[in-house]
Amino acid sequence: MSSPRHGADPDRLGGSDAVAAPQRRRVGTDVGATVVEASTTPVLDEHAIVRALWRGIDVFRWLALVYAAWSVWQRHGQIAHLVGAVAVLGVLTGWTTVQTLRPMRTVRAYTVELALGCSAILATRLVDHPDVITAGAKTIPSIWPTAAVVGFAVLRGWRGGLAAASLVAASSFVEVVEPTANTVSNSIFGLLIGGCIGYCVDLARSSHSALAEAMRLDAARAERDRLARTVHDGVLQTLSFINRRASDLGGEAARLGAMAGEQERILRTLVSQTDLAEVSRAVSGDADLRGLLRHVEGEDVQLVSPADPVVLPRRVADEVVAAVEAALDNVRQHAGEDARAWVLLDDDGDEIAVTIRDSGRGLAAGRLEEAVGQGRLGVSSSIRGRAADLGGTATITSGANGGTTVELRIPNRRTAR
Repeated sequence: MSSPRHGADPDRLGGSDAVAAPQRRRVGTDVGATVVEASTTPVLDEHAIVRALWRGIDVFRWLALVYAAWSVWQRHGQIAHLVGAVAVLGVLTGWTTVQTLRPMRTVRAYTVELALGCSAILATRLVDHPDVITAGAKTIPSIWPTAAVVGFAVLRGWRGGLAAASLVAASSFVEVVEPTANTVSNSIFGLLIGGCIGYCVDLARSSHSALAEAMRLDAARAERDRLARTVHDGVLQTLSFINRRASDLGGEAARLGAMAGEQERILRTLVSQTDLAEVSRAVSGDADLRGLLRHVEGEDVQLVSPADPVVLPRRVADEVVAAVEAALDNVRQHAGEDARAWVLLDDDGDEIAVTIRDSGRGLAAGRLEEAVGQGRLGVSSSIRGRAADLGGTATITSGANGGTTVELRIPNRRTAR
Protein backbone atom coordinates (compact mmCIF):
# COMPACT_ATOMS: atom_id res chain seq x y z
CA MET A 1 0.00 0.00 0.00
CA SER A 2 1.39 3.37 -0.89
CA SER A 3 1.80 5.49 2.12
CA PRO A 4 -0.25 8.66 2.09
CA ARG A 5 1.26 11.97 2.79
CA HIS A 6 -0.09 15.42 3.57
CA GLY A 7 -3.22 15.90 1.52
CA ALA A 8 -3.00 12.42 0.04
CA ASP A 9 -6.22 10.83 -1.16
CA PRO A 10 -7.60 7.89 0.76
CA ASP A 11 -7.64 5.91 -2.49
CA ARG A 12 -3.88 5.48 -2.11
CA LEU A 13 -4.85 2.50 -0.01
CA GLY A 14 -3.69 0.18 -2.78
CA GLY A 15 -0.11 0.99 -2.05
CA SER A 16 -0.27 -0.86 1.25
CA ASP A 17 -1.87 -3.97 -0.10
CA ALA A 18 -0.43 -7.23 1.07
CA VAL A 19 -0.55 -10.76 -0.16
CA ALA A 20 -2.43 -13.41 1.76
CA ALA A 21 -2.57 -17.10 1.02
CA PRO A 22 -5.30 -19.52 2.08
CA GLN A 23 -5.01 -22.96 3.48
CA ARG A 24 -5.81 -25.94 1.36
CA ARG A 25 -8.15 -28.46 2.98
CA ARG A 26 -8.62 -32.07 2.00
CA VAL A 27 -11.27 -34.42 3.35
CA GLY A 28 -10.12 -38.00 3.71
CA THR A 29 -12.06 -40.86 2.27
CA ASP A 30 -11.71 -43.14 5.30
CA VAL A 31 -14.29 -43.07 8.07
CA GLY A 32 -13.52 -40.24 10.45
CA ALA A 33 -10.37 -39.29 8.59
CA THR A 34 -10.37 -35.56 7.89
CA VAL A 35 -7.09 -34.14 7.03
CA VAL A 36 -6.31 -30.43 6.87
CA GLU A 37 -3.09 -29.33 5.26
CA ALA A 38 -1.54 -26.14 3.93
CA SER A 39 -0.20 -26.18 0.40
CA THR A 40 1.82 -23.85 -1.76
CA THR A 41 0.24 -25.38 -4.85
CA PRO A 42 -3.05 -24.17 -6.37
CA VAL A 43 -6.17 -25.12 -4.48
CA LEU A 44 -7.86 -27.73 -6.63
CA ASP A 45 -11.10 -28.08 -4.71
CA GLU A 46 -12.07 -24.42 -4.44
CA HIS A 47 -15.73 -23.63 -4.02
CA ALA A 48 -17.67 -20.82 -5.66
CA ILE A 49 -16.73 -18.11 -3.13
CA VAL A 50 -12.99 -18.62 -3.58
CA ARG A 51 -13.26 -18.81 -7.37
CA ALA A 52 -15.21 -15.57 -7.35
CA LEU A 53 -12.48 -13.90 -5.28
CA TRP A 54 -9.82 -14.98 -7.76
CA ARG A 55 -11.83 -13.51 -10.63
CA GLY A 56 -12.33 -10.32 -8.63
CA ILE A 57 -8.58 -10.02 -8.02
CA ASP A 58 -7.87 -10.39 -11.75
CA VAL A 59 -10.35 -7.62 -12.59
CA PHE A 60 -9.15 -5.36 -9.75
CA ARG A 61 -5.53 -5.70 -10.88
CA TRP A 62 -6.35 -4.15 -14.27
CA LEU A 63 -8.54 -1.43 -12.79
CA ALA A 64 -5.80 -0.53 -10.31
CA LEU A 65 -3.24 -0.42 -13.12
CA VAL A 66 -5.43 1.94 -15.17
CA TYR A 67 -5.88 4.15 -12.11
CA ALA A 68 -2.13 4.20 -11.46
CA ALA A 69 -1.43 5.17 -15.09
CA TRP A 70 -4.06 7.93 -14.94
CA SER A 71 -2.54 9.27 -11.70
CA VAL A 72 0.93 9.43 -13.30
CA TRP A 73 -0.47 11.18 -16.39
CA GLN A 74 -2.38 13.65 -14.26
CA ARG A 75 0.78 14.86 -12.55
CA HIS A 76 3.41 14.04 -15.18
CA GLY A 77 4.74 17.57 -14.97
CA GLN A 78 5.64 17.10 -11.27
CA ILE A 79 7.51 13.85 -11.79
CA ALA A 80 11.28 14.29 -11.84
CA HIS A 81 12.00 11.18 -13.97
CA LEU A 82 8.95 10.45 -16.08
CA VAL A 83 10.71 7.73 -18.06
CA GLY A 84 11.43 5.89 -14.80
CA ALA A 85 7.76 6.13 -13.77
CA VAL A 86 6.67 4.78 -17.17
CA ALA A 87 9.17 1.93 -16.83
CA VAL A 88 7.70 0.98 -13.45
CA LEU A 89 4.20 0.99 -14.93
CA GLY A 90 5.49 -1.11 -17.82
CA VAL A 91 6.73 -3.82 -15.42
CA LEU A 92 3.39 -3.83 -13.59
CA THR A 93 1.55 -4.04 -16.93
CA GLY A 94 3.66 -7.04 -17.96
CA TRP A 95 2.92 -8.90 -14.77
CA THR A 96 -0.78 -8.05 -14.94
CA THR A 97 -0.92 -9.39 -18.49
CA VAL A 98 0.82 -12.63 -17.50
CA GLN A 99 -1.58 -13.16 -14.57
CA THR A 100 -4.54 -12.56 -16.87
CA LEU A 101 -3.45 -14.89 -19.69
CA ARG A 102 -2.13 -17.63 -17.41
CA PRO A 103 -3.30 -17.11 -13.83
CA MET A 104 -0.98 -18.50 -11.16
CA ARG A 105 -2.68 -19.10 -7.79
CA THR A 106 0.42 -20.04 -5.82
CA VAL A 107 2.32 -18.53 -2.92
CA ARG A 108 5.40 -18.20 -5.12
CA ALA A 109 3.54 -16.21 -7.79
CA TYR A 110 1.94 -13.87 -5.28
CA THR A 111 5.24 -13.43 -3.48
CA VAL A 112 6.64 -12.15 -6.78
CA GLU A 113 3.63 -9.85 -7.18
CA LEU A 114 4.02 -8.54 -3.64
CA ALA A 115 7.72 -7.89 -4.27
CA LEU A 116 6.85 -5.99 -7.45
CA GLY A 117 4.25 -3.89 -5.61
CA CYS A 118 6.59 -3.02 -2.72
CA SER A 119 9.44 -2.26 -5.13
CA ALA A 120 7.17 0.02 -7.15
CA ILE A 121 6.27 1.92 -3.97
CA LEU A 122 9.94 2.34 -3.06
CA ALA A 123 10.77 3.32 -6.66
CA THR A 124 8.57 6.39 -6.20
CA ARG A 125 11.41 7.80 -4.12
CA LEU A 126 13.66 7.61 -7.19
CA VAL A 127 11.33 9.23 -9.74
CA ASP A 128 9.63 11.92 -7.60
CA HIS A 129 11.01 15.09 -6.02
CA PRO A 130 11.30 14.84 -2.20
CA ASP A 131 9.09 17.89 -1.73
CA VAL A 132 6.40 16.35 -3.96
CA ILE A 133 6.51 13.18 -1.88
CA THR A 134 6.27 15.16 1.34
CA ALA A 135 3.32 17.09 -0.09
CA GLY A 136 1.35 13.84 -0.33
CA ALA A 137 1.54 12.80 -3.99
CA LYS A 138 0.38 9.31 -4.86
CA THR A 139 2.96 6.59 -5.28
CA ILE A 140 3.61 5.24 -8.77
CA PRO A 141 1.66 1.95 -8.31
CA SER A 142 -1.10 3.65 -6.29
CA ILE A 143 -3.55 0.90 -5.21
CA TRP A 144 -2.10 -1.84 -7.46
CA PRO A 145 -0.32 -3.74 -4.60
CA THR A 146 -3.71 -4.33 -2.97
CA ALA A 147 -4.29 -7.21 -5.41
CA ALA A 148 -1.30 -9.02 -3.91
CA VAL A 149 -2.62 -8.45 -0.39
CA VAL A 150 -6.00 -9.94 -1.23
CA GLY A 151 -4.31 -12.78 -3.09
CA PHE A 152 -2.33 -13.75 0.00
CA ALA A 153 -5.51 -13.50 2.07
CA VAL A 154 -7.16 -16.03 -0.25
CA LEU A 155 -4.11 -18.31 -0.24
CA ARG A 156 -3.14 -18.17 3.42
CA GLY A 157 -6.11 -16.79 5.31
CA TRP A 158 -6.05 -13.89 7.74
CA ARG A 159 -2.47 -14.49 8.81
CA GLY A 160 -1.24 -14.27 5.25
CA GLY A 161 -3.34 -11.19 4.58
CA LEU A 162 -1.96 -9.38 7.61
CA ALA A 163 1.62 -10.37 6.78
CA ALA A 164 1.33 -9.10 3.21
CA ALA A 165 -0.40 -5.87 4.27
CA SER A 166 2.34 -5.30 6.84
CA LEU A 167 5.04 -5.53 4.15
CA VAL A 168 3.21 -3.04 1.95
CA ALA A 169 2.69 -0.70 4.89
CA ALA A 170 6.37 -0.93 5.81
CA SER A 171 7.32 -0.04 2.23
CA SER A 172 4.99 2.96 2.39
CA PHE A 173 6.59 4.23 5.60
CA VAL A 174 10.08 3.82 4.14
CA GLU A 175 9.08 5.63 0.93
CA VAL A 176 7.44 8.62 2.63
CA VAL A 177 10.26 8.96 5.24
CA GLU A 178 8.10 11.23 7.40
CA PRO A 179 4.79 9.38 8.03
CA THR A 180 1.62 11.44 7.98
CA ALA A 181 -1.87 10.75 9.28
CA ASN A 182 -2.84 9.53 5.79
CA THR A 183 0.10 7.14 5.72
CA VAL A 184 -1.03 5.61 9.00
CA SER A 185 -4.72 5.45 8.07
CA ASN A 186 -4.04 3.90 4.66
CA SER A 187 -1.77 1.31 6.25
CA ILE A 188 -4.50 0.44 8.75
CA PHE A 189 -6.99 0.10 5.89
CA GLY A 190 -4.62 -2.31 4.19
CA LEU A 191 -4.30 -4.42 7.34
CA LEU A 192 -8.08 -4.50 7.70
CA ILE A 193 -8.53 -5.58 4.09
CA GLY A 194 -5.97 -8.37 4.36
CA GLY A 195 -7.16 -9.57 7.75
CA CYS A 196 -10.91 -9.39 7.13
CA ILE A 197 -10.85 -10.99 3.67
CA GLY A 198 -8.51 -13.70 4.92
CA TYR A 199 -10.75 -14.41 7.91
CA CYS A 200 -13.81 -14.65 5.67
CA VAL A 201 -11.98 -17.04 3.35
CA ASP A 202 -10.98 -19.19 6.34
CA LEU A 203 -14.62 -19.35 7.46
CA ALA A 204 -15.80 -20.17 3.95
CA ARG A 205 -13.28 -23.00 3.61
CA SER A 206 -14.14 -24.40 7.05
CA SER A 207 -17.84 -24.35 6.22
CA HIS A 208 -17.20 -25.97 2.86
CA SER A 209 -15.13 -28.75 4.47
CA ALA A 210 -17.77 -29.34 7.15
CA LEU A 211 -20.49 -29.56 4.49
CA ALA A 212 -18.43 -31.98 2.39
CA GLU A 213 -17.79 -34.16 5.45
CA ALA A 214 -21.49 -34.16 6.37
CA MET A 215 -22.45 -35.14 2.83
CA ARG A 216 -19.86 -37.92 2.87
CA LEU A 217 -21.17 -39.29 6.16
CA ASP A 218 -24.75 -39.17 4.89
CA ALA A 219 -23.72 -41.09 1.78
CA ALA A 220 -21.87 -43.65 3.91
CA ARG A 221 -24.91 -44.13 6.16
CA ALA A 222 -27.18 -44.54 3.15
CA GLU A 223 -24.86 -47.15 1.65
CA ARG A 224 -24.59 -49.00 4.96
CA ASP A 225 -28.38 -49.06 5.28
CA ARG A 226 -28.67 -50.46 1.76
CA LEU A 227 -26.15 -53.20 2.56
CA ALA A 228 -27.91 -53.91 5.86
CA ARG A 229 -31.15 -54.66 4.07
CA THR A 230 -29.29 -56.97 1.70
CA VAL A 231 -27.34 -59.04 4.22
CA HIS A 232 -29.42 -58.99 7.39
CA ASP A 233 -31.95 -61.66 6.44
CA GLY A 234 -29.43 -63.78 4.54
CA VAL A 235 -25.77 -63.72 5.55
CA LEU A 236 -26.24 -62.91 9.24
CA GLN A 237 -28.80 -65.63 9.80
CA THR A 238 -26.60 -68.14 7.96
CA LEU A 239 -23.53 -67.27 10.04
CA SER A 240 -25.57 -67.45 13.24
CA PHE A 241 -26.90 -70.89 12.29
CA ILE A 242 -23.39 -72.15 11.47
CA ASN A 243 -22.11 -70.90 14.81
CA ARG A 244 -24.89 -72.63 16.80
CA ARG A 245 -24.80 -75.88 14.86
CA ALA A 246 -21.01 -76.14 14.90
CA SER A 247 -20.94 -75.60 18.67
CA ASP A 248 -23.33 -78.54 19.07
CA LEU A 249 -21.16 -80.78 16.86
CA GLY A 250 -17.91 -79.94 18.67
CA GLY A 251 -14.43 -80.90 17.47
CA GLU A 252 -13.20 -79.32 14.25
CA ALA A 253 -16.68 -77.99 13.57
CA ALA A 254 -16.50 -75.93 16.76
CA ARG A 255 -13.48 -74.07 15.38
CA LEU A 256 -15.37 -73.23 12.21
CA GLY A 257 -18.33 -72.16 14.30
CA ALA A 258 -16.17 -69.80 16.36
CA MET A 259 -14.83 -68.20 13.18
CA ALA A 260 -18.36 -67.82 11.82
CA GLY A 261 -19.47 -66.25 15.11
CA GLU A 262 -16.64 -63.70 14.99
CA GLN A 263 -17.48 -62.72 11.41
CA GLU A 264 -21.15 -62.46 12.37
CA ARG A 265 -20.26 -60.06 15.18
CA ILE A 266 -18.23 -57.79 12.90
CA LEU A 267 -20.83 -57.86 10.13
CA ARG A 268 -23.66 -57.16 12.56
CA THR A 269 -21.74 -54.13 13.86
CA LEU A 270 -21.27 -52.88 10.33
CA VAL A 271 -24.94 -53.06 9.44
CA SER A 272 -26.47 -51.97 12.73
CA GLN A 273 -24.32 -49.17 14.18
CA THR A 274 -25.54 -45.62 13.71
CA ASP A 275 -22.18 -44.22 14.77
CA LEU A 276 -19.75 -44.56 11.88
CA ALA A 277 -16.82 -44.18 14.27
CA GLU A 278 -18.00 -47.34 16.00
CA VAL A 279 -18.08 -49.11 12.65
CA SER A 280 -14.51 -48.03 12.01
CA ARG A 281 -13.41 -49.34 15.41
CA ALA A 282 -15.09 -52.69 14.73
CA VAL A 283 -13.08 -53.16 11.56
CA SER A 284 -9.83 -51.31 12.23
CA GLY A 285 -9.80 -50.63 15.98
CA ASP A 286 -8.06 -52.61 18.72
CA ALA A 287 -8.66 -56.29 19.40
CA ASP A 288 -7.79 -58.78 22.15
CA LEU A 289 -5.49 -61.37 20.60
CA ARG A 290 -6.60 -63.96 23.15
CA GLY A 291 -10.17 -63.92 21.86
CA LEU A 292 -9.10 -64.05 18.23
CA LEU A 293 -6.94 -67.13 18.88
CA ARG A 294 -9.59 -68.97 20.87
CA HIS A 295 -10.95 -70.73 17.79
CA VAL A 296 -7.66 -72.60 17.22
CA GLU A 297 -8.22 -74.68 20.37
CA GLY A 298 -9.38 -78.22 19.79
CA GLU A 299 -8.74 -81.83 20.73
CA ASP A 300 -5.18 -81.71 19.43
CA VAL A 301 -4.41 -78.01 19.97
CA GLN A 302 -4.10 -76.32 23.35
CA LEU A 303 -4.03 -72.55 23.81
CA VAL A 304 -2.18 -71.04 26.78
CA SER A 305 -2.72 -67.29 27.16
CA PRO A 306 -2.20 -64.69 29.93
CA ALA A 307 -5.00 -63.55 32.22
CA ASP A 308 -4.79 -59.93 31.06
CA PRO A 309 -5.95 -58.85 27.59
CA VAL A 310 -3.32 -58.82 24.84
CA VAL A 311 -4.52 -55.81 22.86
CA LEU A 312 -3.24 -55.03 19.37
CA PRO A 313 -4.50 -52.96 16.45
CA ARG A 314 -7.07 -55.02 14.60
CA ARG A 315 -5.04 -55.33 11.42
CA VAL A 316 -1.93 -56.48 13.31
CA ALA A 317 -3.93 -58.97 15.37
CA ASP A 318 -5.53 -60.45 12.22
CA GLU A 319 -2.10 -60.93 10.64
CA VAL A 320 -0.78 -62.68 13.76
CA VAL A 321 -3.80 -65.00 13.82
CA ALA A 322 -3.28 -65.81 10.12
CA ALA A 323 0.37 -66.70 10.79
CA VAL A 324 -0.64 -68.98 13.70
CA GLU A 325 -3.26 -70.69 11.54
CA ALA A 326 -0.65 -71.26 8.81
CA ALA A 327 1.71 -72.83 11.36
CA LEU A 328 -1.04 -75.14 12.67
CA ASP A 329 -1.96 -76.12 9.10
CA ASN A 330 1.64 -77.25 8.64
CA VAL A 331 1.36 -79.29 11.84
CA ARG A 332 -1.75 -81.09 10.55
CA GLN A 333 -0.25 -81.75 7.13
CA HIS A 334 3.32 -82.72 8.00
CA ALA A 335 3.70 -83.53 11.72
CA GLY A 336 1.80 -86.81 11.67
CA GLU A 337 -1.69 -87.96 12.61
CA ASP A 338 -0.95 -88.28 16.33
CA ALA A 339 0.86 -84.97 16.67
CA ARG A 340 -0.37 -82.48 19.20
CA ALA A 341 0.26 -78.70 19.23
CA TRP A 342 0.46 -76.01 21.87
CA VAL A 343 -0.01 -72.28 21.23
CA LEU A 344 1.63 -70.13 23.91
CA LEU A 345 0.76 -66.42 24.00
CA ASP A 346 2.79 -63.95 26.03
CA ASP A 347 2.97 -60.16 26.36
CA ASP A 348 6.06 -58.68 28.03
CA GLY A 349 5.05 -55.09 27.31
CA ASP A 350 7.51 -54.42 24.50
CA GLU A 351 6.81 -57.47 22.39
CA ILE A 352 4.02 -59.95 21.77
CA ALA A 353 5.36 -63.51 21.61
CA VAL A 354 3.37 -66.38 20.12
CA THR A 355 4.99 -69.81 20.24
CA ILE A 356 3.57 -72.83 18.37
CA ARG A 357 5.08 -76.16 19.41
CA ASP A 358 4.15 -79.61 18.18
CA SER A 359 5.04 -83.19 19.06
CA GLY A 360 5.40 -84.31 15.46
CA ARG A 361 8.21 -85.83 13.48
CA GLY A 362 10.11 -82.56 13.08
CA LEU A 363 11.82 -81.04 10.08
CA ALA A 364 14.73 -82.49 8.17
CA ALA A 365 17.76 -80.24 7.73
CA GLY A 366 17.32 -77.95 4.73
CA ARG A 367 13.66 -78.84 4.29
CA LEU A 368 12.43 -75.24 4.46
CA GLU A 369 14.91 -74.06 1.82
CA GLU A 370 13.94 -77.00 -0.37
CA ALA A 371 10.25 -76.11 -0.06
CA VAL A 372 10.96 -72.53 -1.15
CA GLY A 373 12.85 -73.84 -4.17
CA GLN A 374 9.83 -75.96 -5.08
CA GLY A 375 7.55 -72.92 -4.94
CA ARG A 376 5.87 -73.95 -1.67
CA LEU A 377 5.74 -70.65 0.23
CA GLY A 378 3.59 -71.54 3.23
CA VAL A 379 6.32 -70.93 5.79
CA SER A 380 8.32 -68.21 4.04
CA SER A 381 5.31 -66.15 3.03
CA SER A 382 2.43 -66.96 5.36
CA ILE A 383 4.55 -67.02 8.53
CA ARG A 384 7.89 -65.27 8.04
CA GLY A 385 6.50 -62.77 5.53
CA ARG A 386 3.66 -61.71 7.80
CA ALA A 387 5.97 -61.30 10.78
CA ALA A 388 8.40 -59.21 8.72
CA ASP A 389 5.57 -56.98 7.45
CA LEU A 390 4.62 -56.27 11.08
CA GLY A 391 8.21 -55.38 11.98
CA GLY A 392 8.74 -58.64 13.87
CA THR A 393 10.53 -61.94 13.43
CA ALA A 394 9.61 -65.61 12.96
CA THR A 395 12.00 -68.29 14.16
CA ILE A 396 11.49 -71.93 13.19
CA THR A 397 13.48 -74.68 14.91
CA SER A 398 13.20 -78.47 15.04
CA GLY A 399 14.36 -80.67 17.94
CA ALA A 400 16.77 -83.58 17.56
CA ASN A 401 14.10 -86.02 18.72
CA GLY A 402 11.30 -84.51 16.67
CA GLY A 403 8.86 -81.67 17.18
CA THR A 404 8.95 -78.21 15.65
CA THR A 405 8.76 -74.80 17.32
CA VAL A 406 7.63 -71.64 15.57
CA GLU A 407 8.19 -68.46 17.55
CA LEU A 408 6.62 -65.19 16.43
CA ARG A 409 7.76 -61.97 18.08
CA ILE A 410 5.84 -58.82 17.16
CA PRO A 411 6.58 -55.29 18.49
CA ASN A 412 3.82 -54.00 20.75
CA ARG A 413 3.41 -50.61 19.09
CA ARG A 414 0.54 -49.66 21.40
CA THR A 415 2.91 -49.47 24.37
CA ALA A 416 5.62 -47.84 22.29
CA ARG A 417 3.40 -44.83 21.51
